[in-house]
Parts: sequence; C-alpha cells; structure tokens
Amino acid sequence: MSGVRIRDVEFSTEDFRYRTPIKFGGVALDKVTLLNVTMTVETAAGKVAEGFGSMPLGNVWAWPSKELKYDETLAGMKKAAAAFATAYHKESTAECHPIRFGHNIEPMLLEWASREGMPALAALVVNSAFDAALHDGFGKVHALNCYHTYGPPFFDDDLGEYLGSEFRGEKLHNYLALEPQAKLPLYHLVGALDPLTLTDVASPVGDGMPETLGDWIRRDGLTHLKIKLNGDDLQWDIGRVLNVNRVAEEFRSERWWYSLDFNERCQNVEYLLEFLRTLRDRSPSAFDRVQYIEQPTARDLLANPSNKMHGAAKLRPVVIDESLLDLETLLLARDLGYTGVAFKACKGQTQSLLLAAAAQKFGMFRCVQDLTCPGASLIHSSGLAAHIPGVAAIEANSRQYVPAANEPWKEKFPGIFEITDGTMNTALLTGLGLGAI
Repeated sequence: MSGVRIRDVEFSTEDFRYRTPIKFGGVALDKVTLLNVTMTVETAAGKVAEGFGSMPLGNVWAWPSKELKYDETLAGMKKAAAAFATAYHKESTAECHPIRFGHNIEPMLLEWASREGMPALAALVVNSAFDAALHDGFGKVHALNCYHTYGPPFFDDDLGEYLGSEFRGEKLHNYLALEPQAKLPLYHLVGALDPLTLTDVASPVGDGMPETLGDWIRRDGLTHLKIKLNGDDLQWDIGRVLNVNRVAEEFRSERWWYSLDFNERCQNVEYLLEFLRTLRDRSPSAFDRVQYIEQPTARDLLANPSNKMHGAAKLRPVVIDESLLDLETLLLARDLGYTGVAFKACKGQTQSLLLAAAAQKFGMFRCVQDLTCPGASLIHSSGLAAHIPGVAAIEANSRQYVPAANEPWKEKFPGIFEITDGTMNTALLTGLGLGAI
C-alpha cells in the first residue's frame, strides 16, 4: 500500500456575509467563517505535493448552545483547528494512506474535543478540512484524482478492519464509482425566511439575483426543492409545503421532488406522522413529490429512544443527518427505523466514504447535503455525491446565500456553480486530488 507522510500543516480562516439570512434550528444566520487548510505531503521516494481542504465552520449547526454565544462556539472551533493541525503533524510518523490515517486519528481528535466540552459533530466539521487536505495531497502526489486512489495498488485494506466483521473480505473501491456521475439533480433550499412570491419580499436585495422562489425556478430550471420547516407548528408547516407546491405548479405540474427538513425540531415522531397524513389528505400531489425526510427529531438518539421512525419510514425514506457521527450511530439509527443516510463532506472524506459503503450494503437511501459549502468545499461535496452510487441528488446552497465566496471558482467550474435544467454538471470533476485546485 502506497502512503505519504505529512511534512507541514497550515490553516487560516476567511469570513463572508450572507446575501440573505438562513435559518438553522430557529436561529437566523447571516455570516460564515471558512476554515482553509494547506497540507504538504511526501512519499517514501521523496515526491512532494500540497493538498488543500476547506469547510465552513458551521458552528450554529454543529455546536448549538443555549449557554454559549455565536462568537464563543466559533472561537472554540478555531481553537480546535490549531490543536488538530498539531495532531496531524505529530501523528504522521510513517507513510500511510489517508483512509487509514483518517480512521486512526479521528478518535484522538474526538477525545480532545470531549475534554474541551465540544460536541463531536463540531469536531468532525473542523477535522473535515484537514482530512480533505490530506486526501487532496495524496491524489496530487500520485498525479491522480482521489477516487483513483481508493483501490489497489494504493489501498487494499479489508473493510472489516473499519466496519466490523460483516464487511470482512470487502473492499472500499467496490462501493465507489471510479469516474464521476455525469450530472446530478440539485436540491434548491427553500428556507423558512425565503420569499416565495413578490408579495413576500419586504426588502428586495436588489443585486440582480433572484428574489423569490419563482425567480430561482425560472433561472435555474429547478426540479428539486428542499423545504425547511419549523417542526413545532403543524399548520405553518403544512401551509408552507402547500404554498411551495403552489408556486412550483405555476411553472409545471409534473417533474417535482421535495425533501422536508425539520431541523430536528419535531418533539416526537407523532408530530411527523400527523404532518404526513395531513399533507397527504390536503394535497396528494405535494405528498407524492416528497422524496425523503431529513432527521426530524433530536440528534441525541440514545437520549430519545422512543423516537422510532418505522411508521414514518413506511411512508417516505427518513434519513439520518445530525445524529450520524460514526458506524455506531448509523447502526443505532437503523434500529430506530431510519432508512436513509445524508452524507456530508463536513463530516470528513474518510468517514463519508466508509459509511457510504455501509449504507450501500444495508440497502439504505442515499443523498449528499452540504453546509452551505462555497468554493472548494462545494467541489469536494459535489465529488462525493458524484462518486457514491445511488445518490439521489445534491445540495448547493452557497449560490443562494453566499455567492461572493463562489466568485473565484465560477470560471473554472461553471457547471458546478451555475445550474442549468436543475442539474449540476459533475462530469467535469476529474482534476487531481479532490479536483478544486
């Protein structure tokens, strides 16, 4: 197995204001900080390459807190970045493949985070930029796209070492597409604060970009809509879906798919079941267009064992998102009735690839979502979606909320940052490493 050592690790942060606010779990967010990591790697033969990884430090999503303020959780994640940079350099004592290295270092980083009072999800988000830089550097030092390095001669480990005895004899490359899928449907986010029609526009942004959902549909030819819901107001949630469906049908009556995102705010599964039954009664067409439901209830599965999704999952796939931290939480989610998995680059390339193999073997519904990822992080996320077989669609929210961060990347990757016919042109994701730089 060919490996690399890490010679140097550097990181920096970059701040952007959102074009319009986005609501996470009841909190309106209007800014983002990106973590950018540069990692120099070297082979045993002395060949050197520089890898790059980037990820939004989505602290509102990854570290929700009633005690700590936004700036405090952000500072905590920046502190983690410094600690993780040191750990990556220190632990790289022998040549190693990024999958093995990433799998081995993650428990150490999570242990550090636990001592600091940081949620595991926040630690994974910070680590994802470092993990991405390592994968990117590994691909570049071998002059290959990363997805050509997940099988022999570079990586031939038995997946049983990573995913347990059920995977003994299995190989990772058998669960990944060597070349990217040519195109993927894009899920456009309809946030709880986003105007659907001109009558909803209180203060136009006035920057020449779409102001309403109808404008976005017209411009990008959308076919997939991700609808953010409150989870604690049944009438509002039902009304929101019906209103979105009404706007969509003004453009065409067919060829629509919806995902429903309650941001964990349903107090129990009974709320979700009542919502689905009511929606089906009020609008069979809207109900039929629901492709899947994102994690509707609290992310702590162990603390909420009564929130079993078996009944809801009979109606539509229910995917695990915030709760998905590792194989253990994936298995627990299956036991609780979840039938799908939402992969996110912000949880790490290493973890996402391994869990993608598990989800496929278990026959689970698969989708890739982002953390309003701009620039290199969106290219990373898009590559992940294009190489995991069976992924239903991809998100790309940054084009709506933080387009300024995408500007430097648009000319080189027009099919990623500019959407046509509701799809992303993922065929062009064939560059070296993760393909961004």
